[in-house]
Amino acid sequence: MRVRARAATLLVGLCAVAVSGIFPAGAADQSSAPPPVGLKEAVEQTVADGFPGVVAYARRGERESRTAAGLADTASGERARPDQRFRIASNTKSFVSTVLLQLEGEGRLSLDDSVEKWLPGVVQGNGNSGKAITVRQLLNHTSGIYDPTEEREFFAPYLERKDWDYVYTPREVIARAVRHEPLFAPGTGWSYSNTNYLLAGLVIEAVTDHSAPSEIRRRILTPLGLKDTSFPVTDPALHGPHLHGYDLAGQDVTRFSPSYDWTAGAMLSTVDDLARFHRALFTGKLLHPAQQRELLTTVRFPKKPAYGLGVQRMDVPCGSEPDSARISTWETDGAGPGFTSVSLTTADGKRQLVLAANVYDLGAELKGERPIPQSEGLGKAQRAALCD
Repeated sequence: MRVRARAATLLVGLCAVAVSGIFPAGAADQSSAPPPVGLKEAVEQTVADGFPGVVAYARRGERESRTAAGLADTASGERARPDQRFRIASNTKSFVSTVLLQLEGEGRLSLDDSVEKWLPGVVQGNGNSGKAITVRQLLNHTSGIYDPTEEREFFAPYLERKDWDYVYTPREVIARAVRHEPLFAPGTGWSYSNTNYLLAGLVIEAVTDHSAPSEIRRRILTPLGLKDTSFPVTDPALHGPHLHGYDLAGQDVTRFSPSYDWTAGAMLSTVDDLARFHRALFTGKLLHPAQQRELLTTVRFPKKPAYGLGVQRMDVPCGSEPDSARISTWETDGAGPGFTSVSLTTADGKRQLVLAANVYDLGAELKGERPIPQSEGLGKAQRAALCD
């Protein structure tokens, strides 16, 4: 769904590489510090403007800090805390692209392989052809494949029938996608499509003969000690300490099957774990140099993001004027029922902001309406965390 592509705009307008030992598993790797000046106030303003709860992690060099405001659960009055888990939605895509890049580094596939090579017969009909689409084009959203998760009808089992446990399989979603003609010939345009990353997940499974979630766990979660990050395939509930998710009317939508999103956005995490993963990724600790360059090679189309492979380049303004200084970051984001989040990391890993909020109105998004409250606090949070 396009909400994953728009989340950052709304918020910011807001051979296998050995990775064990990069950071001590399961422990904060740097000293704690007070939040950067203005971050706590920005988070509190965001809550005052209508977000139930907000949690944030910030890094400045060797100093890391955490802050939170508002409620994790409006029914019980439980306060939001930075250690609570949330649905990371399309932040999942950077985990998936990392695994495929590692597989390329091991010589097990090429990003220039056709989709047909690994998934014969899966993408065909109505002008779609897996022979014409490469794995790279899946990861940088230049395949032209249609995204059925932009349709309100797609979410009818959840939004209309209130069947929060309803399960879509990845192949069911892909089959719906290829009933439509492609948006453009592969490589000639850019359009965010969750179908791309469902196909990418199936490619991981075809290459490794293991499930995509298990490969993500083995290659990334376990070596980096991301103990609070997981990949539920069909479980609609959140377990352990977590934020509850809400729509704009205040309805609790925490229980929601992640099956439709799978390798496009089904994972759970915390602000600390996302920061740890992205710091390792963007500082070159998870990939060989050749694959690191591929990760960060962006496509350029007019009025489109500078998108790499599951990540995008974002220049964050450090002031409100058009000519304000900017700081360059690598960004991932996610938005889906009840949750929005964004992760920003400088190339050297020395400055980071990971921010999550527990409101996102899927029904509003599908009607073309704003799915989160309006708040200047979001922009203030990024400037406080990243700018001098």
